[in-house]
Amino acid sequence: MSDLHKELAKQLYEAQKTRQAIKPLSEDKALTVVDAYQIQLENIDRFVSEGREISGKKIGLTSLAMQNMFGVGEPDYGHIFKDVYFKHDVDRSLFMQPKVEGEVAFVLKEDLIGPNVTVEEVLEKTEYVVAALEIVDSRIEDWKIKLVDTVADNASFGGYCLGTIRLEPSVCDLKKLEMDFYMNGKKVNSGKGEDVLGDPAYCVAWLANKMSEFGIPLKKGEVILSGAFSAALPAEKGDIFEAKFSQLGSVLCEFK
Repeated sequence: MSDLHKELAKQLYEAQKTRQAIKPLSEDKALTVVDAYQIQLENIDRFVSEGREISGKKIGLTSLAMQNMFGVGEPDYGHIFKDVYFKHDVDRSLFMQPKVEGEVAFVLKEDLIGPNVTVEEVLEKTEYVVAALEIVDSRIEDWKIKLVDTVADNASFGGYCLGTIRLEPSVCDLKKLEMDFYMNGKKVNSGKGEDVLGDPAYCVAWLANKMSEFGIPLKKGEVILSGAFSAALPAEKGDIFEAKFSQLGSVLCEFK
């Protein structure tokens, strides 16, 4: 870990603590994605040392809509934490500039350790899939991110909610899943499983293989957020979001 990595990690950490956004790390630094991941891991280690518990991993920027929104050309990846799992009510004050997106979460019954993880292995080692909302948030001013910014910033993770219907992946065609996304009771957009790099299970395999480059497995019992079906929507106090899925039912949260 270089001094530069530590300094940039500290800037992101302080931004999250103070709710004061910082300028893009990519603005005047020749950072690579590997550099960005080292910065992310520096803060993950810091959070864990403070008592936060990792509950899983996430892949983001998997849909063309999300990649276009942020001007990036490949997915990002990060860690999720148990203390920002919300059953329904979400404390808006915990976040800086949150957005909400609908997706499918995988809960693993066995470890997934790359490289060479396949879609078939993902399905075999998944205990169940469940509807999910992910709250993405950025410590970078005005969401002016490039890939290295979001990777360094823990893939812009904020929090998450899970639905109540749990299905074995063998009983649901993930590629054909349909989602309608509502904000304050109004349908805003929609998407399908095939919009997520062709298959949400493929995204999980990609994630397992990518994280193996850094010696990080996807572990038994972890929640894996597999990527948005459609573009994320900005969230303010009082907003209610609901993602309604074919087969998986709905998942809803309200910002308080």
